[in-house]
Amino acid sequence: MQRKDFIKLSSLRFLGLYSCGISNFKSNKKTLAIQLYTIRDAVSENLEKALENLANLGFTQLEIYGYNGNFFGKTRNEFQTILKNVGLKVISSHHTTGILHNEKGTLLNDWEKSVEDLHFIGSKYMVCSYLFPEERTIENYKKLPELLNKSGEITKKSGIQFAYHNHDFEFEKFDETKNIYDFILENSSQDLVKMELDLYWISKAGLDPILYFEKYPKRFPLWHVKDMKSETKDFAEIGNGTIDFKRIFEAKEKAGLEHWFLEQDSSDKDIFESIKISKKYISENSFFLK
Repeated sequence: MQRKDFIKLSSLRFLGLYSCGISNFKSNKKTLAIQLYTIRDAVSENLEKALENLANLGFTQLEIYGYNGNFFGKTRNEFQTILKNVGLKVISSHHTTGILHNEKGTLLNDWEKSVEDLHFIGSKYMVCSYLFPEERTIENYKKLPELLNKSGEITKKSGIQFAYHNHDFEFEKFDETKNIYDFILENSSQDLVKMELDLYWISKAGLDPILYFEKYPKRFPLWHVKDMKSETKDFAEIGNGTIDFKRIFEAKEKAGLEHWFLEQDSSDKDIFESIKISKKYISENSFFLK
C-alpha cells in the first residue's frame, strides 16, 4: 500500500470513529426541560419570542399550562408549527379539575377533546395541576381519586399517562391517620394516576420526598425542581436555597423518575436571569444529568 493510500484510509477510519463518537455524545446528551409557567409574563407578551428565548438558553422540552380549547390563543396546528420552528417539544401539560371553575381544558369539561389535542402535539403526560382554595373541601377530596382515575382512563386510550401535581396543602390532615396526599395515593390507581412531585412544596410542608419514594415506589415519574430560601421559604434559584437535590436525585430510580422540569414560580430578579442561575448550577452538578 502506498503512503498516500494509507493516509487516506487512516483518515477515513478516524472520521468514522469521530462521527461515531459525536453520535454517541449527542445520544447521551441530557435534555433540559422547563415548566412554561415560569415565564408566563413573557408568554403573554409574545409566545414565539418567549419560546425562542428558552431554546436559545438550551431548553428542548416543555411542560405547558393554560390549555383551554386552544394553546395560548393558537390552534393546535399553529402551536405545533411554532414548536417545530423553535425546536421545542411538549412533554407534559397542566390542567385543573373543573369542579368549580369549569372551563374548557379541565378534567370535567370535554376532557376527551383536551386529550385529543395534547396527543396531536405529542405530549406524553397530562397532569391535574391544582385545586383552587374554594375547591379544597373534605367532600371534594373524597371524590378526587375517582375523578383522577376516570381522567387517567381516558388519557390512557391515547397513550398518555395521567398524573397529579402537589402543592403544600395536600400534606394537611385528611383524617386522624393520614394526610390528603396519602389519601389520594392510596385511593387512586397506581397505573392510571402517577404523581408529579413538586420538590419545593413537599419540602416547604416539612416532609421528606425519599420517604414517599420508599412508600410508593415508581409512582413519581415527573418532578418539579425548584429551590427554597432558608429564612423566608420563598422560591429560590436552584442551588441558592436549602433543598438537598443530590440526595433526592440519588433516589430517582426508586421514584421512577422519567422527566423533571425546572420551575420558579416567582423571583426577586428578572426571571430569565434566575433561569440562567439555575441552569448554571445544574450544569455544574452531574447528578442532575445522570
